[in-house]
Amino acid sequence: MPLWQIYHPKDAFSDAESKQALSADVVKMYTTQLGLPAFYVVVQFIAMPEESVWVGGLSKTEKPFIRIVINHVAVRVANISDEDAVYKQTCEMVDAALKPHVEDKGYDWEYHLDETERRLWKVNGLVPPPWKSEAEQQWVKTNRPLSWEGDH
Repeated sequence: MPLWQIYHPKDAFSDAESKQALSADVVKMYTTQLGLPAFYVVVQFIAMPEESVWVGGLSKTEKPFIRIVINHVAVRVANISDEDAVYKQTCEMVDAALKPHVEDKGYDWEYHLDETERRLWKVNGLVPPPWKSEAEQQWVKTNRPLSWEGDH
């Protein structure tokens, strides 16, 4: 699953509409580009008090600072290709999803992607089916985890 944890000042993403808009763009990236079930994508907005964020040893920065931690499990970049171009393309997809919600709003921002071993992942106690498999396509269609032959 892609898990996005967005650490932000309390004034950024302060309403449901701004959270929904960014979440929708993130979900669209994974469902259209990689064919993943929408329910795989989890976005968590974590408001940070100003005195809890220090950048360069300073508690106040010129612009609000947003830090994003992304964890990929369902599909790791290295599973697609270990070529630099694929890593670059992944970052470009993330940049495009963030642009209207973060960059265009003038925030300072940073993100990184971690990739977790897929064999250490379960959804509702089920081992998810292989990427692009027939069983995963059923998960896409129903937008929920279903028992399948290899789920144990």
